[in-house]
Amino acid sequence: MAGRRLAPGEKLPPTRVLAAELGISRGVVVDAYQRLIDEGLAQARTGAGTTVVAHPHVRDSPSDRRRSLDTLRLPLPPADGIDLDLSPGIPDLAAFPRTAWLRAERAVLGEITAADLGYGDPGGTPRLRAELAGWLARTRGVRAEPDDVIVVNGVAQALALLAQTRPATSIAVEDPGSRGARDQMAHWGVRPEPVPVDEEGLVVDALTQDAVVVTPAHQFPTGVVLSPERRRALLAWAVAGGLVIEDDYDAEHRYDRPPVAALQGSAPDQVAYAGSVSKSLAPGMRLGWLIAPRRLQPALLTAKHDSDLGSPALPQLVLARLLATGDYERHLRNVRARQRRRRDALLAALGAHLPRARVIGVAAGLHLLIMMPGEEADTRLADRAAAAGVLVHPLSWHRMTPGPPGLILGYAANPPDRLAEAARRLGEVLGR
Repeated sequence: MAGRRLAPGEKLPPTRVLAAELGISRGVVVDAYQRLIDEGLAQARTGAGTTVVAHPHVRDSPSDRRRSLDTLRLPLPPADGIDLDLSPGIPDLAAFPRTAWLRAERAVLGEITAADLGYGDPGGTPRLRAELAGWLARTRGVRAEPDDVIVVNGVAQALALLAQTRPATSIAVEDPGSRGARDQMAHWGVRPEPVPVDEEGLVVDALTQDAVVVTPAHQFPTGVVLSPERRRALLAWAVAGGLVIEDDYDAEHRYDRPPVAALQGSAPDQVAYAGSVSKSLAPGMRLGWLIAPRRLQPALLTAKHDSDLGSPALPQLVLARLLATGDYERHLRNVRARQRRRRDALLAALGAHLPRARVIGVAAGLHLLIMMPGEEADTRLADRAAAAGVLVHPLSWHRMTPGPPGLILGYAANPPDRLAEAARRLGEVLGR
């Protein structure tokens, strides 16, 4: 009862019936019921039997779990009053290719073997690793053999495995940069150290650690691309003994030109490359990949095995089939077209309703960064937006050191008309 397996008001079976079912003396059951009554877990009324009551020390308010989660770094639903959620990093989940996925899953189930469903290679199914190696080579310039690919449960697990297997106690991170990456490293005892980001990306000359987490193709959250000069400097730093952890989180979403190639292709022995389908299919799929320098792979595979024995096989085989048939590429083309229309709609609406905001970054990804004039804290700006029903992220949430105010606006999860409405409200509350 204290574990809530029996709800308040639920009736316990008669003592004679329960004793017969358990094959024990009725006196034992009577004593047990009396103890429950003495402890306030049950009550007995003549003619009504014995029923469960709420324990005074057991919290049963639905909001209790919400309050407990507030102390953790977990994504929570928007607060009351929010009807336009522009949180960054949320893809267009309505665009998930249900028909193609179902078709591929049926085909996989028709050909899957018993061995495919057993404990397999902790690095992932051979079919998916082979498809990923070929697809990443074609689309991102990655240099890897299938055996170099470790299938993980998203980039978060890739970072966790790297944190657990490296002896260093600190790591360089972009500032501003991914708060999730920082939190992941810190959770595993690796202290994040900020390195500034400017209009050319990571300031490589400021690196003092022996490893760094970067988003070179589309820096989060500024949206800038690591410049050619900085790429060369970062690769030279890596070849001199540093480790680059490349988070290629949304490179498939470039709208004006093909994305720059991954750093990994230029220095596979010094770059650990991580990506996932979280921004292209759905974060709930928990499917990603890690391609690390070969000297690190044995420890990473051991950590992956010890963590979960390997990622689920069936989704891996379905994704492999989507890659093999070209259905995944077709889905990406459709999504890119939808996201470009949404980005264009938000840009146009911001220009009309909030002209004093300056948009930063290239035409890519699932979010915009707008820099706001004045000295008002961006947390205050975000609060004013929330009061108008629009949820945005203040840039300071993703900073480790102080900087000018900005707001991060995700556009992928809302259609153009809703984005125009969000911009109109932002103009009303922030344009004054």
